[in-house]
Amino acid sequence: MGDPEIGLAAAYRIIKKGGGQRVGDDAAEELRLAMEEIGLQIARQAAELASHAGRKTVKAADVKFATKGIVR
Repeated sequence: MGDPEIGLAAAYRIIKKGGGQRVGDDAAEELRLAMEEIGLQIARQAAELASHAGRKTVKAADVKFATKGIVR
């Protein structure tokens, strides 16, 4: 998939915020990969929504709507 866009430290922090007392390196890496995959799906859908609306700019509403279709 190329160079990661989300830092590994962010994945550690998110797992900690989620209640993990200790975080394995492999767990942080898996979360990072999952977040990037889901984020890319949301971004693609949001871009399609903006394009469908005749805009080149992706707005927060596009991302919110795209998120509802992918996450939940």
